[in-house]
Order: sequence, then C-alpha cells, then structure tokens
Amino acid sequence: MIRRAREDDVAAMVELVHELARYEEEPDSCHLTEEQLRTALFGPDPALFGHVAEVGGAVVGLSLWFLNFSTWEGVHGIYLEDLYVRPEHRGSGLGKQLLRTLASYCVERGYARLEWSVLDWNEPSIAFYEAQGAFPMDGWSVYRLTGDALRSFGG
Repeated sequence: MIRRAREDDVAAMVELVHELARYEEEPDSCHLTEEQLRTALFGPDPALFGHVAEVGGAVVGLSLWFLNFSTWEGVHGIYLEDLYVRPEHRGSGLGKQLLRTLASYCVERGYARLEWSVLDWNEPSIAFYEAQGAFPMDGWSVYRLTGDALRSFGG
C-alpha cells in the first residue's frame, strides 16, 4: 500500500534514509534526525512531503519530495529527493507505485516535471527509471555550495 506519510512514520522513514545513505556508500554524510524530518514534514510551514510503502503494517519504502518551479513552463514540478525501497521488497512493484504516485500528482495538478538525481554508478536504479520512460538530462551538471564554501560565500 502506498499512502501519504504520517507523523508516526517518521522514525521508520529516518531509518530508511540512513539505509539509503549506506546503499549510496555515504553513511557518514547522512545526519538526518527524527526531529528534523518531523519538522520538515509536519511543522507549521512544511515544504517537504512524503509517501510511504507499507507491507503488513511496516514501512518498507518511501519517497520524499518537494515542489520546484519551471520558469520556462510557468508551472510547478516535483523534485524527488529520495526514493527507497528495502532490498527484500524490491521487484514487488512498490518503487514503481511510489514513483507513479508522484507522476499522478503532477498530472492532476498540471505540473510540468518530475525530476530527480541518480548516481552514475547506480545501474539498477538507472535501468528502473529508464524503464518508466525517464531519461538523463545530458549537458546539465548539478552544482552545490555547502559547508565552509557556503558559509564563506553567504556570510
């Protein structure tokens, strides 16, 4: 079952995000806490949204996303920050259902895009996304300011 995340899902969702960080070979880079996720999803002005995949009452997958805006299209889109399904539930269709839920939101609301990033080495995910009709944005590179560089530039 795919459903919107509830506040009582936060602990399981944080655990899944940390599992994803281990899968992406960056466990020390993930600092997400339950308090942070709870505030982001359910605080007074949430800008992050989530869905969970539930099997037998247990949360086994998630999508975390937020709205972006295309100035060229003149409408919003969805940026998918995380999509993760526990390994033992992969191949069951849950990942596809999570992604389809977001695509349906886009269609229903007239959003122009559903976008995300995937690591170049993550062939299973790339194959999964391409099987759904997604394609890489050749010619575009992701840039990031963080840590000392962000503080220096923004300070």
